[in-house]
Amino acid sequence: MKKWVPIEKRSKKERRRIARKKRATWGALNPVTRRPENPRAYRRKKFRKGEDDF
Repeated sequence: MKKWVPIEKRSKKERRRIARKKRATWGALNPVTRRPENPRAYRRKKFRKGEDDF
């Protein structure tokens, strides 16, 4: 039977392995906050006539 050793006393490699197991994943979700553009803000990028975004 293996003897229980506190996490603080284990090797760095072992602690990282345990931490990776506990850590959750965001999956397909991007954690960056998204918010709509301010409609009253000044837009510095000029709109050019005839230029399309393809």
